[in-house]
This record gives sequence, C-alpha cells and structure tokens, in this order.
Amino acid sequence: MSKIATTVITGFLGAGKTTLIRHLLANAKGRRFALIINEFGDVGVDRELVKGCNDASCPEDDIVELANGCICCTVADDFLPTMQKLLDRPNPPEHIIIETSGLALPKPLVKAFQWPGIRTRATVDGVIALIDADAVAAGRFATDEEALTAARLADASLDHDSPLEELFEDQLACADMVILNKCDLVSTDALAAIAAKISGEIRPGVKIVRANHGAVDAGTLLGLSATAEDDLETRPSHHDGDMDHDHDDFDSFVIRGSAVTSIELLLQRMETLIATHDILRIKGLVAVQDRPARLVIQAVGPRIQHYFDRTWAPGEEPASQLVVIGQKGLDRQAIESGFSGAFV
Repeated sequence: MSKIATTVITGFLGAGKTTLIRHLLANAKGRRFALIINEFGDVGVDRELVKGCNDASCPEDDIVELANGCICCTVADDFLPTMQKLLDRPNPPEHIIIETSGLALPKPLVKAFQWPGIRTRATVDGVIALIDADAVAAGRFATDEEALTAARLADASLDHDSPLEELFEDQLACADMVILNKCDLVSTDALAAIAAKISGEIRPGVKIVRANHGAVDAGTLLGLSATAEDDLETRPSHHDGDMDHDHDDFDSFVIRGSAVTSIELLLQRMETLIATHDILRIKGLVAVQDRPARLVIQAVGPRIQHYFDRTWAPGEEPASQLVVIGQKGLDRQAIESGFSGAFV
C-alpha cells in the first residue's frame, strides 16, 4: 500500500496559515483531507475557523485539534497517537494537512515520521513555510545585521540571536516550498528584496511562490514528494541537539464576552490596544447583537480583518472569544480593561 502524503504548513503568527487551508479545502477537487491543527492559546479558534468552510473534502470528524502545547514539544504524547488514529480508520484520508502553531519548530515534527508506527504508512510530502510579506518588509521579524552590530558594540552581553529570528530561520531551513503571502500589501521592489533575502536562508531548489490571501492552487502545494523525513540532515536547525526550546518569550490569553453592539466600536478598541501594547496577533469569533452569524476577527499587527463566516448552529450559544498573543510582558489587565464596554 502506498503511504499517505502529509503536508506540514508552518509560518509565523499571522502569516495566513488558516486562510491558506480554507482556500485549499474550498478547492479540494474531490480530494479527502484530514486536518491536524496545533493551536497557541487556550481555545480552539483555528479549528472553528476551518469548520466554517466544512464540506465533503474535510468532514468535521477529520479536523483534529492539538491544544496541549506546541506540537514540536508534545510529539510523543499528542501527535503520534493522533496520526495513528487517523491511519487506523477503515476509510483513512487521502491526504493529511498539519497546521502548526506559529511557534512550532518544524524539524522535530518531520522527525516524528521516522517513528516505526508512522514510517511505513505516512510520509511528509512537503513542508510549506508561509511568510507575511508585509511584516517582513517592515522589518518586524527579519534580522537586521547592521542593527545587531551596533547593539553588540553598545552592549557586550546582548543575546544576538533573538528567538523570533531563530524560529524564522528554522522554518525557512526546513521548507520544501516558501509561500510569500500578502504580496498585494507590498511594493514590487520590496518583494524582490524579500525574495533575495529568503533565498539566502532556504535550501537549493526550494521555490518561492507569491500569493495574496493564501490563494495558492492545490496542485502547487501538494504532490511535492519530498519525503522530508529521509533527508533531515539537509535541514539545519538552531536547536539541533536541543529540542527543548523555550516558548516563554510569548504570552497568550483569551478575552471572553457575550455579544457586541457595535462592530465599529470593537475595531476601534482593538486598534488602540494593538498600538498601545504592541500586540502581535488577535484572532477569534465574536457574537454581534441582532445578527445570526459569527463574526471572524483576524488581526496581525495593525491590520484587522473581519467577516461573517456562518450562522450560529442550533444549540450553539452565541458568545465571543478572542485570543491575544504577544511577546512576554503583555499587560493582561490593561488589555482586558481596554475591551470593557465593547461587549454587552
């Protein structure tokens, strides 16, 4: 029997992984997918967002959430049993998609496909690294060598390699394809500069694909036949030999409420809080008074997207929950206070 192909989609917070997957499911062309989602946060927001486009290509029972921690740190406890359950089904999926959290190292996950119970039945068809072109163009998560040199001269004790930079480089080094997303927000010259920079971080032969709103054809993403688990030595990591990496550089918490009376007021509060507290990411579902549908919120830095994805299901109580993610030191009390008055 042939092995079940698995695609690993990685990328920093807010790069557009869930949007990419929604597009893939909406254009499945008869393929049967299973989806494993690894959240960073306390509630299954990403799973709910994907369920909003649920159809025959990926039934709800084939959407599995791993929320007990970063997937690269809980491989044995969470990922391997989940994979084995999918593979043991009487009618297993044709293709498995894994959406990692924005903080996951891809290499330990790929290595898990060498596990005896997995190796003969599934293979890593490809590792896709998704990049927010607009964020990189602004220098938010890119290494600035001149700035680091100046900082080294000013402070000899400085840690020159921040966790964000190492994570970014690790995801690129493990990738079989890089998707440069949100290209519509970046100038042609800036895109060329980003592509040139990325080319220095990826392995020979890895292609860079430009995209807007995660719209990449399934034929481009799937069928790479990389068998990534067999060439780990070509995928260097800052954490080789020490996979117990630390996520304590990030904070996350959940804002819960009932319904909002005004979408505009909620967005205004969010804009102010993001700017004041340098919040990296806000994502979630919001109930809107007198509206039967769920409002999806996706905020990356100062950019906020919102749309209604589906009506609330029978027996599903409309409620609001927003995951807030930022670097260590977020003032949770001030942020929660900033949302007060937005909900009924």
